[in-house]
Amino acid sequence: MRVLVIDDDRELCELIRDYLAPLGYETETIHDGPAGAERALAEPSFDAVILDVMLPGADGFEVLRRIRRRSDVPVLMLTARGEETDRIVGLEMGADDYLPKTFSSRELLARLRAVTRRTGVRPAPAVPSPAAAFTGFVNRRPSPDREEPEIIVGPLRLNPGARVAVLGDVPLKLTALEFNLLESLARARGRVRTREHLIETLGERMYDGLDRSIDVHIWSLRRKLGDDPKNPRFIRTVRAVGYMLINPDAE
Repeated sequence: MRVLVIDDDRELCELIRDYLAPLGYETETIHDGPAGAERALAEPSFDAVILDVMLPGADGFEVLRRIRRRSDVPVLMLTARGEETDRIVGLEMGADDYLPKTFSSRELLARLRAVTRRTGVRPAPAVPSPAAAFTGFVNRRPSPDREEPEIIVGPLRLNPGARVAVLGDVPLKLTALEFNLLESLARARGRVRTREHLIETLGERMYDGLDRSIDVHIWSLRRKLGDDPKNPRFIRTVRAVGYMLINPDAE
């Protein structure tokens, strides 16, 4: 596993590198925004990028924008600021996950394993027993070719093997996490997916308030589907339970 860490906190970069190295991760560090974006795009073999929001030269959102123009590498964003607005902006721009500082080494590893597993990268090592924990403060490999039928819900079509979603004739620009959520909802079309089930769809998580994070991703999906939350055509909220994908043509 090759990981690029873009963060101007050199001490934190060293802690991340030293923690991940015995687990089989090769870590490279860059300490400013423009150089980080350039390195991420120049080296297509990175399995994931750990990206800080507060960077000299160009902030993490700008770096993410530059990366997403040409690469689908999984990106895990870090920030000293935990505002919901920052999380929404990062996720909407294509981040695969978001980790506020301060965080533990075990949580970082679990999030890193989750984003790479969701995006088809070979599995990372298991979480070790607590040791050397620190307190600090991702090109996506396609899944093996497989013949799977399209999932069709009215004008929405999903190709699970190619991980492509199309609404009418327009391809949807989804993050890996958004595609996984949409696929899960589409496979259960007409039936409710509980928040607990969607949590499993996201992979391993080790933080409170996950339901709210799912709501943020659903909000982003609705925007990309052109869905009005007050009168949804596709994703309907089932209060206190979860979400359901419906066929607007059948309503």
